[in-house]
Order: sequence, then C-alpha cells, then structure tokens
Amino acid sequence: MNELEKRTKAWIGDAVLALYSREWILLQTDIPIEDRSDIFIHMTSNDFLACIGEPTQVEADIGIMYEKEGKDAAYQFIESKLLPVFKKQRANRRKARTNARKRNH
Repeated sequence: MNELEKRTKAWIGDAVLALYSREWILLQTDIPIEDRSDIFIHMTSNDFLACIGEPTQVEADIGIMYEKEGKDAAYQFIESKLLPVFKKQRANRRKARTNARKRNH
C-alpha cells in the first residue's frame, strides 16, 4: 500500500474510531459528562494509538476492516486490539490520581 492509499484508509479508520469511541463513552456510567471530551481525545489520540503501532497504520487497519467487512467487524477490531490497552491505561491513570490524592492529604 502506498502512502496516499494508507492515509486515505487511515482517514476512514479515524472516523470509525471516533464513532466507536463516542458510542463507547456514552455507555460508560462511570464517566462523568464533563470528562467525556478528555476521554474521547485520549482514546483517539496518536499518543494512544502509538501504544498499539504506528498511528496512521492502526487507523488504516481500522479503515480497511470497515471497507472490507463493515462497521461491526471494524468495531470488533477496535474492541480486541485497542480497547484492552485503553482500559488498562485508564485504570492506571485513575490509580495514580487516587495515590496522589492520598499523598496530598
């Protein structure tokens, strides 16, 4: 795949990831409304995607999956490859904040 094709697939994958992320966030009862935007930004950021692989390639993989097999397959890809890493990072961030609060009191 040449660079232009990869970026085109990544553009589609980015949109699919954004939709998935928003839907997932809305289903999480432990995420306050005021935190939704920050969670979304983190979940779709290149910094986060770099934990999985090269960000443009990760998004391209999502885009390819979406084009070949549809939204459900692309969502399954996100749930199996990205979501476990995201959940682990989120838990670690919450634990670090809790520990920091304990030290400050």
